[in-house]
Amino acid sequence: MPKCTHKGCSKDFDEKDNKDNACQFHSGAPVFHEGLKGWSCCEKRVIEFDEFLKIPGCTFGRHSTEKPADATKPTDSTTTKSEPSKVTKEGVEVYGQQPQSQSPVVPKATTPAVETEKKEEIEEEDDESITVAPGTACKRKGCGKQYKDDATSRGHGAEAKCVYHPGTPIFHEGSKGWSCCKRRVLEFDEFLKIQGCKEGKHLFVGNPNSAKQEELIDCRTDWYQTQTHIIFSVFAKDKVDSQVSFDKESITIDIKMKNSRRYKKTIPLYTSINPDESKFTVLTTKLELKLKKTSGISWPSLEPSNATSYSTFGVTGGGGSVGAKEMTYNSDSPFQATKK
Repeated sequence: MPKCTHKGCSKDFDEKDNKDNACQFHSGAPVFHEGLKGWSCCEKRVIEFDEFLKIPGCTFGRHSTEKPADATKPTDSTTTKSEPSKVTKEGVEVYGQQPQSQSPVVPKATTPAVETEKKEEIEEEDDESITVAPGTACKRKGCGKQYKDDATSRGHGAEAKCVYHPGTPIFHEGSKGWSCCKRRVLEFDEFLKIQGCKEGKHLFVGNPNSAKQEELIDCRTDWYQTQTHIIFSVFAKDKVDSQVSFDKESITIDIKMKNSRRYKKTIPLYTSINPDESKFTVLTTKLELKLKKTSGISWPSLEPSNATSYSTFGVTGGGGSVGAKEMTYNSDSPFQATKK
């Protein structure tokens, strides 16, 4: 049977049953802004990507197999109160002037200088003694297959094989992909089609006897900079395990705490860092990251922003340099081209 190409539907349908209002879909474009996710055609916003995929469509019509036309990009007039800055391109995160605690950008994992050995995260498995209703979709990201019966969906055939993404979505500077694989695309529809990079068994119901569901929390953060480094701190107590992944343009922080609490964030950076020379330290009251700069630029903010003022840490100083008295710029200054 053909599959509907309307955003938010993607269901298989029989043309003889394709009637008016048979399809419930989104007529607008995806909106990812300051950690919130939603559609330009309706007001609902969520934080988790899985919840975003479950937002019910706000438009009804007939199923279609035609390739959807590019939706008109939202403007200031269509931006809700929870999105004070305008969205300039479909599915692109737009950052404000101040660092945000939420961000959907997730870098590929690298091997940083750490003080503890990284532990492999155990993925949830299905309790196959639990009955599954036919038509239940697999919960693993990127799979989308539906349960038929135990022999088909939980046996050893092709339908029982789950091909999915164990990582998290990446939306950064217009590109879209997953943290667990390297492929990046520009269009949101193409992102949904990226084939999973891991094989396993389907997850239809999960395991109710597994550990208590984790509570994602926010923690207070702070940062300052020197000529060569950015010092970023996450204030968290009762830490059980702390992991940090450094990428050239972003960092991912995962702190597990007592009582099933967890702080997990990915933060895009104002400009590039050197991942191999960056490290983190676990202290009693906080997690401290030391990010190695790749240039002498003084960052006006931790995350990407619209700031246009730059200054450069210089030895003799300059009118664009911290503590300077003369108008000079380092060779890596973005204003070097303006030097007379």
